[in-house]
Amino acid sequence: MEKTKKIEILFPEFCNLFGDLSNMSYLKKCMPNEEFIETQLNEEPAFVKQDVNMIYMGPMTEKAQEKVIKKLMPYKDRIIELIENNVVFLVTGNAVEIFGKYIENEDGTKIEALGIFDIYSKRNMLNRHSSIFFGKYEDIELVGFKSQFTFCYGDNSNNYFSEVEKGIGLNPESKLEGIKKNNFIGTYVIGPLLILNPQFTKKLLTKIGITEPKIAFEEDVEKAYEQRLKELKAL
Repeated sequence: MEKTKKIEILFPEFCNLFGDLSNMSYLKKCMPNEEFIETQLNEEPAFVKQDVNMIYMGPMTEKAQEKVIKKLMPYKDRIIELIENNVVFLVTGNAVEIFGKYIENEDGTKIEALGIFDIYSKRNMLNRHSSIFFGKYEDIELVGFKSQFTFCYGDNSNNYFSEVEKGIGLNPESKLEGIKKNNFIGTYVIGPLLILNPQFTKKLLTKIGITEPKIAFEEDVEKAYEQRLKELKAL
């Protein structure tokens, strides 16, 4: 009998923009017998003392970013350990910026981030970028959207998540999207990603340790995915 998988959702009361918490609502339907832990900002994360199979964190406001960085900084070494040990991380929207070196404001002041990856972010709060996204992760075609006030910079050529077909990568000059190391995935792509991309969701389930992954509403989400692919390729 397989051991129950533990999925930790970090700070859902803050990290909940763009409806991206639906990633976890959907995952719960795909994995109804597994344990989901919702950790509030004033609580110690479960990953600090427990073995978890996956950690999720979604997009948040800029003020919340600073609170989350302060919260996670004491656990930086533990996070690095988990990444090295192939624990699955899915980090969406501007949550990926927390794992870079710093976030720079328009006035040049910088907010130190966790510094786990060699990227940094620049804010431009007067100009929101919104776009569609179509790219490739390994052999899977990905679809989604972007909505952000911030772009990331730095060399992710050796640890990118997806090659861009339509849309932008870490920034408008880049065609390499997101960050990937072992089973850590950090991406600006929202949508929510797991509902829009059933093949990717199945692969994620195998990384979590589900030997025979089955996704919820499979026929419907596959039809919607194929239709969206067709539309994006026609643009």
